[in-house]
Amino acid sequence: MREIELNIGGKVSKILIGESIENISKYVPENCIVITDKNVSSIYGKSFNKYPVIEIEPGEESKCYATIENIFRKLIELKADRDAFIVGIGGGVVTDISGFVASIFKRGLKFGYIATTLLGQVDASIGGKNGINFYGVKNMLGTINQPEFILSDLNLLRSLPEKEVRNGLAEIVKTALILDYNFFDFIKVNFEKVISLDKDVLEEIVFRTAAIKSEVGRKDERENGIRRLLNFGHTIGHALESVLGLSHGEAISIGMIKAIEISIGKLNLNREVLETVRKLLVRIGLPVERKFDSGKVFEAMVNDKKRFDNKIKFVLLKDIGKAEIVEIGIDELRRYL
Repeated sequence: MREIELNIGGKVSKILIGESIENISKYVPENCIVITDKNVSSIYGKSFNKYPVIEIEPGEESKCYATIENIFRKLIELKADRDAFIVGIGGGVVTDISGFVASIFKRGLKFGYIATTLLGQVDASIGGKNGINFYGVKNMLGTINQPEFILSDLNLLRSLPEKEVRNGLAEIVKTALILDYNFFDFIKVNFEKVISLDKDVLEEIVFRTAAIKSEVGRKDERENGIRRLLNFGHTIGHALESVLGLSHGEAISIGMIKAIEISIGKLNLNREVLETVRKLLVRIGLPVERKFDSGKVFEAMVNDKKRFDNKIKFVLLKDIGKAEIVEIGIDELRRYL
């Protein structure tokens, strides 16, 4: 097992990479309540059935206020008090919902995560962001609150469809593109071993991605500076995810290509970078383009959390491993779609 300790303002969170879900009792108190989805519960429920379990439907559709209300009702039925501990066991949807619920129920409960997807282990569970979609806009309501721990059991990834592993690789590529040239080279050489779930390579990839994101979060928890770089590919990507119903990884893959195309015009990025990244994403099995209604995508982008007045703080690439935040006017951005 490899461990990362994230200390933000004296609040310490531990990321446990390679720890087993079977050891859950080492990290949670007796008054633990599990939030998970029905798929995870059906496969791994025996590992946590000693605790009360609240199940939700799997999928992005569950990230809505109706789900939150239902969980609140069940917590009240369970007589959860302010000493209760919430643990979210699942992918990004479950951890987003669990963190949001724990952060606002009775003004805040302690909580932790057991991330069961590659996307969850390298991105969604790390950094303290949580929330739900509202009025058709992704993650419109939410908080920033750090979990007590994030347990990443690599063996859980063996139950995933291969498509979900590829989706996770989109966020891993993004992290390397904005902050670590050498890591990008490592991914190019080893992505096939990630897809085949080679344990040693998988552990290294998850550890390095989690370490980078943790360090960014430590420096800028509230997303006022460097943490904004992690939004690379997400401004257009989130809009495509909402409008086209793409998976997160698919949408971010296309969003990164769009951002690189804009970078060529705005920052004089070498066009060879576009071909290098495009080739890697295609080899991973991720889409790099889709036909879409530019009007609908633009409307979704206008509602983006990164918009200030009539500008969006857009993350562009200066080179592989180097990114920059550039303010782009809404009207100018429309022309790039």
